[in-house]
Amino acid sequence: MRRFLPYLWPKGENGLRARIIFALLLVVVSKFIQVGTALVYGEAIDRMVPGMEDSVAIAIALVAAYVGGRFGGVLFDNLRNVVFERVGQDATRRLAENVFSHLHNLSMRFHMNRRTGAVTKVIERGTKSIDIMLYFLLFNIAPTVLELVLVSAYFKIEFGWGMVAATLIMVMGYIVYTAVVTNWRNKLREEMNELDTQTGAKSVDSLLNYETVKYFNAEKRETQRYAEVVHHYANAAVKSENSLAALNIGQSLITNVMMAGAMGYVVWGWSRGQFTTGDVVTVNTLLAQLFRPLDMLGMVYRTIRQGLTDMAAMFDLIDTPAEITDKPGAPALAVSGGAVAFEDVRFGYDPDRQILNGVSFKIEPGHTLAVVGPSGAGKSTIARLLYRFYDITGGRITIDGQDLRDVTQSSLRSVIGIVPQDTVLFNDSIGYNIGYGREGSSQSEIEEAARGASIHGFIESLPEQYAAKVGERGLKLSGGEKQRVAIARTLLKNPPILILDEATSALDSRTEAEIQATLDRISERRTTIIIAHRLSTIVDADQIMVLDAGRVAEQGTHNELLRKGGLYAEMWARQQSEAEEEAVPQA
Repeated sequence: MRRFLPYLWPKGENGLRARIIFALLLVVVSKFIQVGTALVYGEAIDRMVPGMEDSVAIAIALVAAYVGGRFGGVLFDNLRNVVFERVGQDATRRLAENVFSHLHNLSMRFHMNRRTGAVTKVIERGTKSIDIMLYFLLFNIAPTVLELVLVSAYFKIEFGWGMVAATLIMVMGYIVYTAVVTNWRNKLREEMNELDTQTGAKSVDSLLNYETVKYFNAEKRETQRYAEVVHHYANAAVKSENSLAALNIGQSLITNVMMAGAMGYVVWGWSRGQFTTGDVVTVNTLLAQLFRPLDMLGMVYRTIRQGLTDMAAMFDLIDTPAEITDKPGAPALAVSGGAVAFEDVRFGYDPDRQILNGVSFKIEPGHTLAVVGPSGAGKSTIARLLYRFYDITGGRITIDGQDLRDVTQSSLRSVIGIVPQDTVLFNDSIGYNIGYGREGSSQSEIEEAARGASIHGFIESLPEQYAAKVGERGLKLSGGEKQRVAIARTLLKNPPILILDEATSALDSRTEAEIQATLDRISERRTTIIIAHRLSTIVDADQIMVLDAGRVAEQGTHNELLRKGGLYAEMWARQQSEAEEEAVPQA
């Protein structure tokens, strides 16, 4: 709660602070009205006893005041909600924005180790719990405490300390009983939910394996297994529901014992001439009003406990440190030509899993380097390190002589473009996905990039053209179409350094040839790194680097590497043989 208070009382937001103060004033006024209503009701009853017929006008006025007070309590409560709603929503919004922004600043390692669904659930539950907790804390618990103080003050003045002590003892007993039983009910509820999950899992698993059940004549066995789980769930559900009855009965017993004792005491005092008939009504009304919000205490207690847990999980996300950070005062990267150099680079995702073992190479501005090698050699790792998704453990990486760790990440990533092997698109329009390459790009610039990626004609053929939706992760598009969107997006970004990470490996031969021609065209005059599986796509590269077990095994042009007769020549011969076998028609 201490972490959350700055969001509830934001600096520089005088309007929101004024709303909070006004809402709290409305809470106070509402409680005074509700307590005053009970007193007015008692006064009205006192004017209705024999001998007070001349006070009928006053009695009617008091009854009218009582009705007006009841309406005023509802009015002020709802005005309080209207005034405070903006405060609660604004606090929730700012906290959610901070968490979301922080998540995007966390390292690739964090996102690789966490399930996206779990992270979004933490944010969703945390932000929802804030609004609910604010309501209960400020408009249920706080007003109830205020009302208890006002009622106790009235009881002290009218009936003495004995009535105050009895009220406080009963309220504390009510709270303790509710907390104990609610904790017990929570355990029963968790057990019931777990058995409910098991019941669903058993049924789905059995029905999905319908054929297997039939193969082994196991229908009866499956029914027995399901019946056993359902039986346990039914018992747990009965316990859970019965525990609610125990909670309600216990709360009602405490409430009614208190009211019976208090009213009995006042009736006894009335018989001795100490109190009036209206005092009996006043005490009854005050206690009924006091215990009404306490009836919700079990739900409030459970909600606040769960809310604190959800908020703690969300603040844990905020407290997760960013692994990759800019140095204080780091300058922006200044690109003059786009020369890229790896100098004795060492890196491992984990201390016991070394990926690169002293890799060194240099790419001259405007030249192309192809990186090849067996799976797990560290090819894609080079692209991730160039983007500085991870920090290297040894050596250094430079662009135009500037160490990547000495410049801002934003400026670094703004000068690099990538066409990945697996293109993932936003569930939005084709135009939006292409325009994502550069913020603020115009429609004409988006269309020009689409022409450069040879996809403009396809988009124009669609009924909605650039407004056509691509579906979840781009599933409405074919592999080749998604790759062309990724190429257009990178063309729009117009980076001086380009990475092609096996951009055609998942495509058929015809589509690969078409997209390869497009890639060759866009890589001209750019410093380009091609991470390739098919060697036929990189024969024209200025340099080819062969990685093996995290080390540079060979480096040179295509012809030079073939003449060496080493690992590259072996890979080339194998792929050529496979290509020839595929070309031979099957009998």
